[in-house]
Amino acid sequence: MSVSPYTIAGNGVRNLYSSSSSYIHRHNCPLTISTILKTTPLSFPLNLSYVTAAVTPSSSTRNISKPIENCSSFTWDDVFQVSQSHNGSWDLGGFFQKINLCNRGSENRSDFIPFVIEDQIVGYVHNGFVDHLSKFKDVFTIIKDSTQSRHVTVQPALKTPESRTEALGNVVKCLGEDVFPGIRNELYPVTSSYGGKVYFSLERAAAPYFGIKAYGIHMSGYVEKDEEKYLWIGKRSETKATYPGMLDHLVAGGLPHGMSCAENVVKECEEEAGIPRSISSRAIPVGVVSYMDIDGYRFKRDVLFCYDLKLPESFIPHNQDGEVGSFKLLPVTLVADVIRDTDFFKANCNLVIIDFLFRHGYIKPEDDGYLKLLQSLRSGDCS
Repeated sequence: MSVSPYTIAGNGVRNLYSSSSSYIHRHNCPLTISTILKTTPLSFPLNLSYVTAAVTPSSSTRNISKPIENCSSFTWDDVFQVSQSHNGSWDLGGFFQKINLCNRGSENRSDFIPFVIEDQIVGYVHNGFVDHLSKFKDVFTIIKDSTQSRHVTVQPALKTPESRTEALGNVVKCLGEDVFPGIRNELYPVTSSYGGKVYFSLERAAAPYFGIKAYGIHMSGYVEKDEEKYLWIGKRSETKATYPGMLDHLVAGGLPHGMSCAENVVKECEEEAGIPRSISSRAIPVGVVSYMDIDGYRFKRDVLFCYDLKLPESFIPHNQDGEVGSFKLLPVTLVADVIRDTDFFKANCNLVIIDFLFRHGYIKPEDDGYLKLLQSLRSGDCS
């Protein structure tokens, strides 16, 4: 098998590899997925983020919790009708709820074991999911130490980032959408810390199932007029595979392999909002937010680099890549109430905008819970 060079496209690095039929035959990929996943059914509670999908009607069938990220049924009119009732101070309870939504499942942390490459922990894999990976004996190996603790790693023959990327990519292709919904053919770099050695690259949709730390950029584009601040907000396309029709930042995207945050901001500004480099290059890095979310087999460990860009009043965003349906310029106070009182925003956008509210003085030390809320914006590992 061979791997073609990486090319940057969209929100990630695309790996244009092709897998040989012998690999697919070895792992019986044409068979029903239940022949690969032969463990007891999951017992995770059903919620708005997950549905239970039966893979095949055979007696060996098991149910897999499958994320669905499409819970929007609102219009811009609904957004504008959200009542504003802060009266100079904020009830922070609604903000805490949104942060908690991105930091679920900590009580299930012990269900995951380390994913180790070259003696470095690069992720975490659910015990149940490890059993599935053990079917791919030429890719993964499970190791027990002297205390009988387990960790998962790749076979010693996979010595290079390229060979690991190819092998893991074929596992993802073999298991497919039934196990990794929303496959995008976009690769995220796998590393133990930001800026560190890249051990291999992994399909974006599979990253949470391996507990890989994912980095991204989120940019708040704002306008000042008549002594009031406004945020440009996007409503995602109804055809998006994830979070269709939900509210989003003006610009956001995953951080591809080999690209700096600043370069990614410029690229995403052009693709998502038609912002030319002459303007986007003025975006200011203002910190990070982070979260760790466990839901079923997925362990999301995300770090979002936050940027602010003050835009001219005359600027009107125009989406270039088809991922945004429309934009509206909203008062920051209205945006804050929408976050606090509705579920209209894509979940992690809430954290970035709450951080914006802190930095621009909308949330003040006098508001009850100020320090706790501020700390909770970095509940994940910021390494």
